[in-house]
Amino acid sequence: MTTFHAIHTERLILRPLRLDDREAVVRIQSDPETNRFNPDPPDVRQAGKQFEYWLSHWEEHGYGYFAVVEAATGEVAGVGGVQSKEMHDEQLVNLYYRFRPQSWGKGYATEMARAAVEWAERALPDRPVVISVALVNEPSRRVAEKLGFTPYLEEDYQGQRSTHYRRSLSTMVT
Repeated sequence: MTTFHAIHTERLILRPLRLDDREAVVRIQSDPETNRFNPDPPDVRQAGKQFEYWLSHWEEHGYGYFAVVEAATGEVAGVGGVQSKEMHDEQLVNLYYRFRPQSWGKGYATEMARAAVEWAERALPDRPVVISVALVNEPSRRVAEKLGFTPYLEEDYQGQRSTHYRRSLSTMVT
């Protein structure tokens, strides 16, 4: 089993989810503003089930989506990271992130995603990292491109037209 330890970036601490993160994560996941590109946004109950699933992924795999904590304040700014996924009969790791609106526009998504991808490529080299983004979600598409990901498949995914991105190590943009 792969074991993840906290990652410290310039402004963020990326650490495993804990039970006491539940309230902050559920609030972020169920916030209508953070779901503006989601055709079927989770309510509080559904967001709580997501959180429970994410905790079980940690227990089973030793890594998963983590709490993204602002180092300066200690507050949970978002949730993100990589999690195992099977797509089109291929074992992958899915990069995911969602931040509270107060944290938007600060470059946290790119900072967190870069660290998560670097960790995944070292710890799980046999599994490509993918990012699935709704075509209408321009901010997330920009993050994927900043990280050197390129589109490889467009399809209907989770209720909307989406692009799946992946990258090779030689395309990393710093």
